[in-house]
Amino acid sequence: MLHLDIPTLEQFRRLAGQRADACVSIYLDTTPLSQESGAALIELGNLFRTAAGQLTDAGFDKRRLAQLQEHIDDLVDDDEFWRLQANSLCVLATPDAIRTFRLANALSPMVQVSDRFHLKPLLRAITFPHVALVLALSENGARLLEVLPEGAPVEIRVPGLPQDAASAAGKASINDRSASGRIQGSEGKKVRLAQYARKVDAALRPVLAGRHTPLFLASADPLASIYHGVNSSADLVPETIAGTHDRTPDAELAAAAQHGLDALYAAQVADFAALFAARGDHGRSTTDLGQVGHAAAFGAIDTMLVDIDGVISGTYDETTGAITLADEPGADSYGVTDAIAMQALATGARVMGVRKADIPDGADVAAILRYAV
Repeated sequence: MLHLDIPTLEQFRRLAGQRADACVSIYLDTTPLSQESGAALIELGNLFRTAAGQLTDAGFDKRRLAQLQEHIDDLVDDDEFWRLQANSLCVLATPDAIRTFRLANALSPMVQVSDRFHLKPLLRAITFPHVALVLALSENGARLLEVLPEGAPVEIRVPGLPQDAASAAGKASINDRSASGRIQGSEGKKVRLAQYARKVDAALRPVLAGRHTPLFLASADPLASIYHGVNSSADLVPETIAGTHDRTPDAELAAAAQHGLDALYAAQVADFAALFAARGDHGRSTTDLGQVGHAAAFGAIDTMLVDIDGVISGTYDETTGAITLADEPGADSYGVTDAIAMQALATGARVMGVRKADIPDGADVAAILRYAV
């Protein structure tokens, strides 16, 4: 089973605004198999030595460097922490504190040192978390599953979830044809199903609050259509996993949800590409790094794709949008595309961390603008 702690968007924004005399950002491969964690420990040590070398070359205070080293050593010695891992690990450390995030997606190993954290790789986990919920709903019952990238799905206990449609309606069966006002026949059954669907939706609200996780409905009509009509969650995916799933194994529902997630993410990237091309005729889309930096500084970016793996070292002026490139990475520079992405987020843009192949023209960044700049 994967053990995940993905930052919320609000946590991410707070991290983006943090500044210190030394911010060390480390990303490395890990494995949920605890007996194979040795390679990750070695990689963490190697990456931190690279960071320490950059700080030493920059004349960093030795006492502050020793404090950083102590945080890393404490993490290395935490056997319980290494027993519970996922596919990647993010370590964000200053001399005063350390934060870790265990992530489902695979990330390229890297280390960055500057006065701010390098956060682009974390954007992938926020943009495409590869985690989903499945509501298996039929007349005979409902269950909510959490689907993770690896391991078996987990059923989530939902207080107040109706046992079935009949009990939700206070009836022995919803298929009776006795007349009671308009509650009779097939039309009456639809009314009972709507009552059931509303009670299911009400029970789910406190469980789903604040999660922002794609929710897939596994159900058959007419109940599927009725539930879509009464649903209050903004995260319900329009496409339904069709069928009656009273006896469908949880693993099959999880596989269907993972397939749906892939399609959902591919559609988001395709939608961006289509709008990017359309806005290009009006001067409102660009892959030029200088133009994107300028647009971010003046709050002109609506939506942005950024390559999570590449690093262009330099500095970025958040006031003017000016970019100064560095000859090589060092403690006095940072990833400028990372800084631009953080600035875009701060001005309300939607920023998606993707692979370079998903960006128009194979660029490092691509932006759709609110207005031409």
